[in-house]
Amino acid sequence: MGDPVVHFEINGPDDELVAKFYSELFGWHTESMPEPPYTTIDTHGGAGINGGIAKADRPYSTIYVGSDDLQGRLDRAGALGASTTVPVTDIPNVGAFAQFADPDGNLIGLFKPGGGEQPGVSTGSNPPVTWFEIYGKEPEPLWQFYRELFGWTIKEQTGEGFVYGEVDTGAGQGINGGITANPMKQPGIAIWAESEDQQGYLDRAVELGGTAIMPPTEMSGGLKIAMFADPQGTFCGVYSYKQ
Repeated sequence: MGDPVVHFEINGPDDELVAKFYSELFGWHTESMPEPPYTTIDTHGGAGINGGIAKADRPYSTIYVGSDDLQGRLDRAGALGASTTVPVTDIPNVGAFAQFADPDGNLIGLFKPGGGEQPGVSTGSNPPVTWFEIYGKEPEPLWQFYRELFGWTIKEQTGEGFVYGEVDTGAGQGINGGITANPMKQPGIAIWAESEDQQGYLDRAVELGGTAIMPPTEMSGGLKIAMFADPQGTFCGVYSYKQ
């Protein structure tokens, strides 16, 4: 069994702007916490995972992977070529977290819940976050890194100009995702919300100060995707899948 992806996070210099943008775009419910400063997100999407918004020097998104042994995962990540960016840190009444940079520089979080039941995604019809993507300079080395670190199963898909690793965490909870290279061959992480109204959300994102990156595009196997950048430049995708 692999480690699950249990939380997403959108970071940037203007956390209030980000919270307002996603609340107005997707209807996600946000709540600010004073200590430590943080904004929680309950998507009210009825599926997927919840997230948060944190203030940071630069805009980026990340995912948090659940584990009962945070220090062990940090040590193993270091042995595989990563570097610790945030040591194991307690969050009163919540649990503990840590963060590392993978060999390509992607910041990945680790989370261990504290005592008591953790709140899940509330019921509702908003777009849920049900997929993640990790981008690397070359995806193949990252496939092996995450296999060895988290025990993920990664299905390799290659073709002419196409290299994609479909991730099944094998955890039976959280969300699955992919590891690939974006056109710029630059590291990054994108969260993906699920909805069939991709054009509507793309148009609304632009109205709210975002930038359209990819129009709704039909892919193979019943997959349809679109992508935008929020006002701070963080990528977010909207997708639907019909078998």
